[in-house]
Amino acid sequence: MTINPQDNGSTPTPEELREQVEGTHEELGHTVEALAAKADVKAQAQTKAAQVKSQVQDKAAQAVHLAQDKTPEPVREKAAQTKEQIAQVAAAVADKFQEKAPDPVREKAYQVAESVRGNRGPLIAGVVALAVLVLVRRKRRGR
Repeated sequence: MTINPQDNGSTPTPEELREQVEGTHEELGHTVEALAAKADVKAQAQTKAAQVKSQVQDKAAQAVHLAQDKTPEPVREKAAQTKEQIAQVAAAVADKFQEKAPDPVREKAYQVAESVRGNRGPLIAGVVALAVLVLVRRKRRGR
């Protein structure tokens, strides 16, 4: 930001000064934008949170595929049977609950069930992680 007259030692013309001022304003504008971006902690946190969420989802998907690939067929069949049995028992319990529970309790239970249905990813990832942990522990005990 030094004044560079035409290298002959003369005073800059008004036009040269205007150009220098415009250049300085533009440079200052870029500097302010860069500083504002660095100071926007909320935006930085949201960006970082989105990156971490994406990484976690990727790792969970990899873990699910790895667990599925390493799980023997008889174990997968038994898990499917157990899942069906749990679904049947849950349906029976839900029917009894509908018969016996007061209206406010039923409504709250319905709201909780809907929120779980809408957000199954973490639940599934947790169940898969638990299954992998159980299989690893069984394998280690067998040694």
